[in-house]
Amino acid sequence: MTIKIVIEEIDQVDKDIYELLLLGDSSPDMLNDYIGRGHKYVAKISEEVVGIVVIINTRPKTLEIVNIAVKEEFQNKGIGKQLIKFVINMARAGKNEILAIGTGNCGIKQITLYQKCGFRIVGVDPDFFIKHHEEFYENGILCRDMIRMKMYL
Repeated sequence: MTIKIVIEEIDQVDKDIYELLLLGDSSPDMLNDYIGRGHKYVAKISEEVVGIVVIINTRPKTLEIVNIAVKEEFQNKGIGKQLIKFVINMARAGKNEILAIGTGNCGIKQITLYQKCGFRIVGVDPDFFIKHHEEFYENGILCRDMIRMKMYL
């Protein structure tokens, strides 16, 4: 069963929002780089922020989801999928042609979700996470490479 959420844009990032963003990107340096120039949308249930997505314009007619995160206790309830569908609809309405997203090679659930939403793998940035993040493992796999995915709108 999918939980009904309300999605709204925010301008300010408080401590709680920043902590939520760190679930989607563990590098404060990377996060601080794009957070000011990105459009931020939160998912709420009864005024509680339970998820967030950040998008930026990367090229003409191209948007990229640079961060998407859902509070751990609300994961696997369809909230991430609703956030992605919201961005897809917004991108189409804005006459964009491409929606991009990237995730770690170890993010099995994320790769699956993005493909279910219509993204296709278009490339790999070898050693992206080794160069830009502290070493971390997910699903017992060292996160090394960025899996690049796109959706042609």
